[in-house]
Amino acid sequence: MGLTLDITMSLDGFVAGPNPTLEEPLGAGGELLHEWIVRLASWRRYHGLEGGETGADDELAEEIVASIGAHIMGRRMFSGGAGPWEQDPRADGWWGEDPPFHHQVFVLTHHEREPLTKEGGTTFHFVTDGIEAALERATAAAGELDVGISGGAAVAQQYLRAGLIDTMNIHVTPLLLGGGTRLFDEQGGEPIGLELVRAVQGHGVVHLTFTRPS
Repeated sequence: MGLTLDITMSLDGFVAGPNPTLEEPLGAGGELLHEWIVRLASWRRYHGLEGGETGADDELAEEIVASIGAHIMGRRMFSGGAGPWEQDPRADGWWGEDPPFHHQVFVLTHHEREPLTKEGGTTFHFVTDGIEAALERATAAAGELDVGISGGAAVAQQYLRAGLIDTMNIHVTPLLLGGGTRLFDEQGGEPIGLELVRAVQGHGVVHLTFTRPS
């Protein structure tokens, strides 16, 4: 069991483009980051779609999904909003009535709210008492599986600074966004050493897996 970050990053270090909006939550050009995964058979299946590509990328994506028993995400990853929930135009999240998670998801927020249960086994819990509380609850929910961080960058940075991330799967795309949200920004403190344990060249993407040195 551990905490895993799984995220796609541009070659110049961005996980979202500039000027995000509710209509374009990944910012200008941000959708291009995920072209490699949206064409995969496993991604399409989890989103209720047919077809898609198989091969090394698909096998790796399937392996990562199967290892995760609960997720943690930030408020902006959940809805793109901020402030009181009654003012959030996407207060039920981005994914409709049948989100692709199929397990419990813990959303970091400053605003309390009752759990939101969706179809397919997904329940969103809204955690207001910090990253460690969210991790404790998610770990209990995940059982013998890992907990995944599904975004965004600010949440990943908080867990990284706290020394709580065990594994990072970073999918690097051959794209220069030129601006936006950086994955590794203003870490501060001492240098963080990591161990590269896997590098896989895929179709339009390189998959890098890092762990904390034992």
